[in-house]
Amino acid sequence: MKIKTAVATEQGAPLQIIDAELDDPKANEVLVKIVASGICHTDAEGQQAGLSPYPVALGHEGSGIVERVGSAVTTVQPGDHVVLSFSYDGVCSNCRSGHPGNCVNLNQLNFGGKAFDGTNRIHTTDGQAISTFFGQSSFATYSVVDEHGVTKVPEDVDLALLGPLGCGFQTGAGTVLNFIKPEFGQSLVVFGAGAVGLAAIMAAKIAGVEHIIAVNRHDNRLVLAKELGATAVINNQKEDAVARIKELVPGGVDYTIDTTGASPVILDAIHALRPSGKCVLLGIGGPLELNAMADIMAESKQLAGVIEGDAIPQLFIPKMVDYYRKGLFPFDKLVKFYDFKDIQQAFADSASGEVVKPIIRLSDVQA
Repeated sequence: MKIKTAVATEQGAPLQIIDAELDDPKANEVLVKIVASGICHTDAEGQQAGLSPYPVALGHEGSGIVERVGSAVTTVQPGDHVVLSFSYDGVCSNCRSGHPGNCVNLNQLNFGGKAFDGTNRIHTTDGQAISTFFGQSSFATYSVVDEHGVTKVPEDVDLALLGPLGCGFQTGAGTVLNFIKPEFGQSLVVFGAGAVGLAAIMAAKIAGVEHIIAVNRHDNRLVLAKELGATAVINNQKEDAVARIKELVPGGVDYTIDTTGASPVILDAIHALRPSGKCVLLGIGGPLELNAMADIMAESKQLAGVIEGDAIPQLFIPKMVDYYRKGLFPFDKLVKFYDFKDIQQAFADSASGEVVKPIIRLSDVQA
């Protein structure tokens, strides 16, 4: 079928909205009419850093309506409202033990550019293969997704809002509620107050964390963090974050989360911990130089990386929707909508920090 999709043709090239051909869904797949898709930092990395083979159709926080299902699909049917999330095989030992974010085939399925059977679903009008991104490529009018990447959601919530629950918000909230699982009254510092960090702050409030500290270099983000549940905020361009944290929580905090991927910030996140505290890395980063003895071993600290909030999307996304309906997870305060034709501006506003979570509307775009 004919679709419109946003494609990066080569590393660093601006996105182009092009006409393309989308293959029919196979037995394990679902055809979804995309209503909207959030912009995440990983999309920018897909454009700039070559996470998937070029040309690549980007977008990985899609929401939409099921149009058709393959013969083996049992969890959704035509007409269902769905959120699209990351792709996982569902059969490896990590998936079967309830940790699909640790799927042994995660990188291949999400960044390899091809469907489960090793073929492409998206092609140019002259037949050239286009890579699929994150198993969905949801900056498009339609998407073909494996059943594992589809989660049914209630129809009484604005579907255009919900796409970011499939990645950014799931990553932040899930890391707190599924991986860290803090006890009532414990302490947490979140470094970086973007979509992931603010979702972690909202989740920490849900969990009853006593000290929820947000660290960021922009005062406007810190104001928002306070509104969403932070008990204290620190501008790390104006004061020493570690010293201030230890004033607020003598001896250091139980947990820290880094969403920035910046090495100096990660080291601050480690140094802010109490003995035996845990630092969790969520940001896309590079080399990290630390002293294994002084920074980790000497105080029995832990350093971990978490993908997609250690969530099972089909269970956790409905939980986040329920928290939202109850007023406990007001992620709509982070959102700004854009038309498809304005996708470049939406990327620019995300990169500058002007908008926390841009969402591209696609429901009115004609294929």
